[in-house]
Amino acid sequence: MTNDIVPTVLGRATSSNVQKVMWLLAEIGQPCVRVDMGGQFGGNKEAQYLQKNPNGVVPTLIDRDTVVWESNTILRYLANRFAAVELYPADAVHRAWVERWMDWQLSTLGPANTLLFQSIVRTPLEQRSADLIETYRQRNAKLFDVLDQVLVDRRYLGGDELTLADIALGPLTYRWFELPVERDEYKYLRRWYDLLRQRPAFERHIVEIGLS
Repeated sequence: MTNDIVPTVLGRATSSNVQKVMWLLAEIGQPCVRVDMGGQFGGNKEAQYLQKNPNGVVPTLIDRDTVVWESNTILRYLANRFAAVELYPADAVHRAWVERWMDWQLSTLGPANTLLFQSIVRTPLEQRSADLIETYRQRNAKLFDVLDQVLVDRRYLGGDELTLADIALGPLTYRWFELPVERDEYKYLRRWYDLLRQRPAFERHIVEIGLS
């Protein structure tokens, strides 16, 4: 399951948390092996996997003798491991700006976005609740409005160049723009999202996978 030369990512391609790890690896040109795990593939609740990741979720990264779990921690580890300073700046102030958005993704946007996604994509049509979907839609709309306002005067969340902040939030933004729900125009969010869509790694590991 592991690889002695390149990192191994355990997790299915449809997981947004796996997608951001794969996107980062592609951005820095680092080859890897990805093994389908979780969801319809299973395996993430078996003892062998739980020894690596006691939470039984994906992704898990194996880099030679090092095992890392929690997707944003994996992003930080990979940026440090492969000296991707342009994506994870060393300057304390700039790094704090990047990390606050990574934490916001995990604590605030991620849970809200997942509820909306699951209420539509992972729920059979006859079981969907329009009221529940609308509640989740409104919650997401407010959060993406926060991003829209922040992006008024910057190309990317960290400034003029792509950083881990964008990589952490990009897959969820793709879901927001692709889900069949009502949205505002989000002029600045859309401008930023269009920049992400121009990156081949984003297209390959997020857009081409689709909503599934």
